[in-house]
Amino acid sequence: MNAVTTFSPSSIIGADITDIADFIHSRPAVPEPIVERRQYRTIWISDVHLGTRGCNAGMLNDFLDHVDSETMYLVGDMIDGWRLKKKFYWPAAHNDVLWRLLKRAKRGTRVVYIPGNHDEVFRQYSGLDLGGISIRRNAIHETADGRRLLVLHGDEFDAITLAHRWVAHIGDAAYTMLMGLNRWVNAARRRMGMPYWSLSKHAKAKVKNAVAFISHFEEVVAHAAGVRGVEGVVCGHIHTAEMREIAGIAYYNDGDWVEGCTALIEHFDGRMELLHWGDEIAAREKDKVVTLAA
Repeated sequence: MNAVTTFSPSSIIGADITDIADFIHSRPAVPEPIVERRQYRTIWISDVHLGTRGCNAGMLNDFLDHVDSETMYLVGDMIDGWRLKKKFYWPAAHNDVLWRLLKRAKRGTRVVYIPGNHDEVFRQYSGLDLGGISIRRNAIHETADGRRLLVLHGDEFDAITLAHRWVAHIGDAAYTMLMGLNRWVNAARRRMGMPYWSLSKHAKAKVKNAVAFISHFEEVVAHAAGVRGVEGVVCGHIHTAEMREIAGIAYYNDGDWVEGCTALIEHFDGRMELLHWGDEIAAREKDKVVTLAA
């Protein structure tokens, strides 16, 4: 049986196809379970931030083990280069996420990776394929019902990130502290048998300036999509999952895997839906309890 192979971000950047193949044919620390997977036409995920303690890699691996799709978009900030430059952190669960994504591409899923601002180092490889994963600056996705959706990370429309990178890095440090508190809160909730809950998501909803920023960001992104002549846009970046219409443009944000643990999915008839995986796990555990009690 193949041994567990560690595959770090630094080795990915310089890897040749043989290195990647060796990694795919290794075995993950936590094997894929044999379960029936829900089938979707398309899945979008973003803002995973591998390489940080805030990343909910375990929950994402569970998601990847229970769903499948014809196409999958990785909409930026998959790896947090900002944080890794300051302090290297790469546990086995993060390795398992990469293994599952590369394995998915090998099995025939069309996987498109659109780097964000935290993993911007990969933008220089736009137009290339890495282990079956296509790296692109942005993409146009056509839904089953014929709508064209612009897919991009979204930092292009974040004035703070573009004009004042030092402010963005200060905000990133504060956000990291909040994520640390979030982990403690949820560790306590697990001990009490309570489901996952996002402290930072709750805080953002209560802060007027954060709500105003999110609303403005959504409007700017939707306007840019309208100018490009598409019917909708899918993005990430602001860690706020959303589906709404703005001035005739369908705006979709797939959320993140740090706070909300959400994914955007397209059904085979073109319907779009946001999956909140914490709720999915809670429902699954409840069903197990009911089954055992029956």
